[in-house]
Amino acid sequence: MITKEMSIGQILKEHPQTAEVFMKMGMHCLGCPSATSESVEGAAATHGMQVAELIDRLNQSTSVS
Repeated sequence: MITKEMSIGQILKEHPQTAEVFMKMGMHCLGCPSATSESVEGAAATHGMQVAELIDRLNQSTSVS
């Protein structure tokens, strides 16, 4: 389960399919060092989105078979 404290890098490493979710939500800097070490909560704040919505979408993408 993905939480707001997890880093973007950790999520992408454990669940590579989440890259599509990040990209669709306007987070295009997935490879930059500062982005990969940032928490989901921090990334949501930086991009002006609700962290709960981002977490929900990320977790949905990890449960798709």
